[in-house]
Amino acid sequence: MGVSLSPNPTPASARAEAPPRDVRLERAAWKPQGHPNLRRSLAVLVGIDIILAAFYLSWLLSPDRVGVLPLFALLILAELFNLTQAAGFWWTVLGARRYRPRAWDGLPPAVDVMIPVYGEPVDVVEPTVAAARRMHGAEVHVHLLDDGDDPEMRELAARQRIDYVTRPRHTGAKAGNINHALPLTDAPYVLVLDCDHVPEPHFLTATLGHLQDDDVAFVQTPQYYANLGQGPIPAAAWAQQALFFGPIARGKDARGAMFCAGTNVVFSRRALEAAGGFPENSLTEDFALSIHLHELGWRSRYVPEVLAKGLGPEDMASYVSQQQRWARGCLGGILTALRARLPVRTRLQYLLASMYFLSGWTVLLYMSFPIIRIFTGAQPLAGASADQFLLHFAPYFCCCLLTVALAGSGAYTWRGFALAAASFWIHIRASVLAMLRRRGRFVVTPKSGTDAPQPTSVWPALVMLGALIGTVAFGLARQRTPSALNNVSFAALHVTVLAAGVWPALVGTAAGAVLRSPRARRSLRRQRLLTG
Repeated sequence: MGVSLSPNPTPASARAEAPPRDVRLERAAWKPQGHPNLRRSLAVLVGIDIILAAFYLSWLLSPDRVGVLPLFALLILAELFNLTQAAGFWWTVLGARRYRPRAWDGLPPAVDVMIPVYGEPVDVVEPTVAAARRMHGAEVHVHLLDDGDDPEMRELAARQRIDYVTRPRHTGAKAGNINHALPLTDAPYVLVLDCDHVPEPHFLTATLGHLQDDDVAFVQTPQYYANLGQGPIPAAAWAQQALFFGPIARGKDARGAMFCAGTNVVFSRRALEAAGGFPENSLTEDFALSIHLHELGWRSRYVPEVLAKGLGPEDMASYVSQQQRWARGCLGGILTALRARLPVRTRLQYLLASMYFLSGWTVLLYMSFPIIRIFTGAQPLAGASADQFLLHFAPYFCCCLLTVALAGSGAYTWRGFALAAASFWIHIRASVLAMLRRRGRFVVTPKSGTDAPQPTSVWPALVMLGALIGTVAFGLARQRTPSALNNVSFAALHVTVLAAGVWPALVGTAAGAVLRSPRARRSLRRQRLLTG
């Protein structure tokens, strides 16, 4: 073990070195509060959603709609699952409340800032370390937790005058790394930062006040991708993050069920000790820890303000790696949430978050129905009903999408939607592994991408895309009946969505990248992290 525990409170001179904030990009991409009348508009839209859902389902569930019974049953299951997710979304976002800041009362407390690293580049880690030292509002002690035993990290710690911590046994991945450092430190509060998330100087000023309530375990803040302008993948990944850390997270906070997201989060040490530290047997240790803390009676809070700027996945392989870990970990949390002794609304919020990663099955079903119909003639709906399907389904579907777009205040984009749909196979793979009780292993999301095409990273989506294109061509050549054209149209719609989702993997991110050379990209990432 290598550890230096000399105190490193933030010097006054370092506080003055904070880089100027460029909030233009942040304001354009992040609207956590939304329009003052947003909640009223959402309530009206949700009311319309409910009416259209009732109109569609009352038509769909009529006995004379049944075509091939097994396919009809699968369609009903898919629609009920999606309606459950939609209703959960409506319930969550309508509960979102306007954030009220809370300042710390009394003398600034001590805070241990823990930055776990494992093989990341120094030029990614150093901006985070330097910015952590500049934070004010507390007596800050920064600890670099190096699980890679990297001499360059030791030099970085010495250069920045922070503590450098290693351990003899590298077990439990990130959770084990933090658990090892906890007994070596003693501040009453612990801030966890991923090594690529650069905190703002006022991070602790904006968060610590909420921890003055004795029953608050942690305060979570958004994960903001400062490299969202560097290509189609980080832009799409940020669109998905913005929806969660905007209306969904604010709604979960109001429902008492905001969970830890693993970085940009401040803990009460008492809460961590009561929980026995981070669970080391989960791929999403933050999610599992949150369930345990809420089960023990602790509360959580959410501050909807960008207080740290990080790096999103820059290429398709990095995105897939990230999503596979999240999906596998959250699906594994379904049974944990079901068994936990939690209030009903808290349990439902955790289940909604976990079960989102089952939605890939419904996407697969919807894409498969037109293929089955065109090549075999079998379809879930009776012939005449299939011709009327679009009339009843389209208003409900489009209004639900409009509700999501409005709730996201414009941050949730077509690109984010298409990438999520094209990731259907990740959910399927993760759920199969969960059923087989295959835990998988913790993989750090790469901090730099490649401009080269990566078709192999999305080959299941490409197989489905090819099948759908073949279906469209075969269907148009074979017959032009209303029912056949209806299915061809749905296949073509799926082709459009899938193609938009996998396109960056086929052409490489160079088409949307700002700079191309690795050195130039690293320089830009560093600038983005420092200035937002």
